[in-house]
Amino acid sequence: MLAAAGSLVAAIWAGLHLRTLLLAVVTFLFLADYFKSRRPKNHPPGPRRLPFIGHLLQLDMEKPHLGVQQLVKKYGNVISLDLGIKSSVVVSSLPLIKEAFTHLEENFMSRPKFPLQSLLFNENGLILSSGQTWKEQRRFALMTLRNFGLGKKSIEQRMQEEAYHLVEVIKEEKGQPFDPHFKINNAVSNIICSITFGERFEYHDSQFQELLRLLDEAMCLTFSKMAQLYNLFPWIMKHLPGSHQTTLATWRQLKSYVSDIVENHHRDWNPDEPRDFIDAFLTEMTKHPDKTTSFNKENLICSTLDLFFAGTETTSTTLRWALLYMALYPEIQEKVQAEIDRVIGQEKQPSLNDRDAMPYTNAVVHEVQRIGNIIPLNVPREVTADTTLAGFHLPKGSILQTNLTALHMDPNEWATPDVFNPEHFLENGEFRKRESFLPFSMGKRACLGEQLARSELFIFFTALVQKFTFKPPVNEKLSLKSRFGITVSPVSHHLCAVPRL
Repeated sequence: MLAAAGSLVAAIWAGLHLRTLLLAVVTFLFLADYFKSRRPKNHPPGPRRLPFIGHLLQLDMEKPHLGVQQLVKKYGNVISLDLGIKSSVVVSSLPLIKEAFTHLEENFMSRPKFPLQSLLFNENGLILSSGQTWKEQRRFALMTLRNFGLGKKSIEQRMQEEAYHLVEVIKEEKGQPFDPHFKINNAVSNIICSITFGERFEYHDSQFQELLRLLDEAMCLTFSKMAQLYNLFPWIMKHLPGSHQTTLATWRQLKSYVSDIVENHHRDWNPDEPRDFIDAFLTEMTKHPDKTTSFNKENLICSTLDLFFAGTETTSTTLRWALLYMALYPEIQEKVQAEIDRVIGQEKQPSLNDRDAMPYTNAVVHEVQRIGNIIPLNVPREVTADTTLAGFHLPKGSILQTNLTALHMDPNEWATPDVFNPEHFLENGEFRKRESFLPFSMGKRACLGEQLARSELFIFFTALVQKFTFKPPVNEKLSLKSRFGITVSPVSHHLCAVPRL
């Protein structure tokens, strides 16, 4: 009896010890989070944050950029917004964004390190790298892109040829409803693939279609709730099932695909006759055998993948929005077609030389970029030194996000910010540049493919509207609903591309 009572007391005592230990651990974590997250003097205002997850639950992760807009109205153009354990600041007005990316840019040149991205890319490549690696990779990429045609007539001819192939494959639909998603992806991707991989891919190539499907899946899943949880609690989430595991597996498949292409290039690589970006990078690697630079196989794979997905996703998403808006605004589409018929005709292929003579078409393309707003919070930067912006203290190690939505939807800048209106970019019938239009960001880390993207958008869009009238399917209402991922893209939809006589 005494022995049993003794065992019971011991069990209760052990349980109390365990509960006390757990309580102590939880208390310690909360205190550590509190002291770590205490706001320094002059820190930007913002909503009250929750321990560990910050303001993550206060935003609709399906449309976080719209939630940010509500907070901007309440707290101002510089706000504190912690998405997880990292302190984050969102800057909204054009003068402040220009201040950050011109006079103070040296303090904002790096990328933040998130566990998911670090696991996959380890700060390699063009987009997520910082410091010397980023400088070397960007300089080399720009030089190599120019060597393989960027800014030259040869790349324009490639775009014209690909626009012809896209028109032909859409003709096969015979005006019936079809999903334009992967046809457009394929066409746009072929331009960057010709530079990076040295080849284009047919629209019925099942292996390439699978690659584009994987890329689309990765774009969507990388900003999913489970991926955000992984960035918050990687030591736990790596052991749990969920879409974050699919995200990791998908990116690894994409890296493996690029790795295989690199291996195939290496087998018949001739340093004296580089065919593409991969060949040029392999040659550059031989110049640095001591491995003191970032020119190694992992950076080759990551930089190539960066060029592939950035050169595919952003332009193709913008074109998908463009065709959707044409179907929804037939009167605008008619004006574009009238300008095309007057300047180019229906037989001649569009060229970049036509752009200046086509202010309305150019305005439509720009308005699609404005209202499509596909990267609404820009690519984040990391604050590398304590910085003062607009009188607010931005501590070293925090994240800086620039709110492009605030610029592109500002009622003080745009007559009808919520309405698709090409007149925003026209003045007395001439094309008008707008300072509050920054789809490619600005400063030294602005999109390196801006020139390529602008050219692709004009040639592909003009070629498609020259040959087809885009309409909604019969008895189907088109939606402007979007899907939030690395980019904001239209939800899946069908269009009718009716050939013009």
